[in-house]
Amino acid sequence: MYYPQSWSKTLLRFSVYFGITILVGLLLDELLLTILVTLSVLLLTNYYHLYKLTRWLWQSRNMSPPSAPGIWHHIYEGIYYLQRRNRTKRKNLGELVKRFREGSEALPDAVVVIDKDANIMWCNRNARIELGLRWPDDKGRRIDNLIRHPSFIEFLHDGDYQYPIEVPAPTNPNKMFEYRIMEYGQDQLLLIIRDVSRVSHLEEMRKDFVANVSHELKTPLTVINGYLEVLETTSEGAPPIVDKALSEMGSQTKRMQVLIEDLLILSRIESSNDRIFESVIDMQAMFAQISLEAEALNKDKKHEISFKVDKELKVYGVETELRSACSNLIFNAVHYTPTQGKIEVVWKRRANGAFFAVSDNGDGIEDKHLRRLTERFYRVDKARSRKTGGSGLGLSIVKHVLHHHNANLEINSIVGKGSEFSFVLPQELIADDWHD
Repeated sequence: MYYPQSWSKTLLRFSVYFGITILVGLLLDELLLTILVTLSVLLLTNYYHLYKLTRWLWQSRNMSPPSAPGIWHHIYEGIYYLQRRNRTKRKNLGELVKRFREGSEALPDAVVVIDKDANIMWCNRNARIELGLRWPDDKGRRIDNLIRHPSFIEFLHDGDYQYPIEVPAPTNPNKMFEYRIMEYGQDQLLLIIRDVSRVSHLEEMRKDFVANVSHELKTPLTVINGYLEVLETTSEGAPPIVDKALSEMGSQTKRMQVLIEDLLILSRIESSNDRIFESVIDMQAMFAQISLEAEALNKDKKHEISFKVDKELKVYGVETELRSACSNLIFNAVHYTPTQGKIEVVWKRRANGAFFAVSDNGDGIEDKHLRRLTERFYRVDKARSRKTGGSGLGLSIVKHVLHHHNANLEINSIVGKGSEFSFVLPQELIADDWHD
């Protein structure tokens, strides 16, 4: 080990050595020659120790340093100390890498580490099985040369990894993989692949079931409703209980028809492949039509409904979907705001996009309900929902429409003061260059 006092001891030894040299030179009356001989011996000694150091560092298998006097002893000890410390660090780092690899191999997902140029740096066992990678043969190859699906290539080079994508497996088209990319280390990306075939299949089955059942129920309900209307016109002279029964059956049948229509709308939105940038929506015209429908619903409630619409603000999107979302929010305000309330609809430009909001001065909604409002069939007040004829799917439709347009529904409510339902369509959807 190196001690701080080593230099002082070395200088003292050096001074004594040269003091003796000068004394001998003076005694022999050959001071210059004595100094030259002394320096030559000192130089040769140091060269010898440098030779020993070189052999120990590059040729010797013995980890322990050779013995040496004076300062060379401390040099050897210092190098030996650094070697031991580096060896400990390498051992700890090796154990850490080993644990990382063991953990990665134990993951149920396929994991691939790629660099900024999409070259494969490492992959786990599941990646070799599920993606057909060969290790280490595929090390350094581009991942997009091995996974050639256009959607994956676009996702990889787009640089926006906020949401994962689902793409068929490269080795088995019957499997569906979810690809997720995140930044990892310096100039590296971590690609995680998960088999979602079962979940995807169940989701498809659910969508098909809802769509098929809704279609199958629509026809018999139309027939039942038709016959009920006929019975109502021919029930003169019948007992009061018959009229009441026919009226109740008619209202419940219409409620079922509304529910089925909403289920079909939701099913269409979930399975929609429409591209939101293919058409521009004239929002002023759309709100004008929704305003007429809202006034028709408002005959009994007598609300004060105001529309503040930016006439020049048009957006890209799927018109039927955005119309469904906006009308659901406005009609909900009409239905659930107490009589003679105030409802305000706003459509305007903001710094972060196109802003839409519906606010009312109704009863408000408790905080415990806000998180679940967009769930299917969730109702704050089931009795009131039955009276208004709601299906419980309106806000779920709104949520899916907004997700399709890269937006989210925001709900702010204060009990006793009212509620505001709003969303912001991103700046990219504003059609600034659109002309009549």
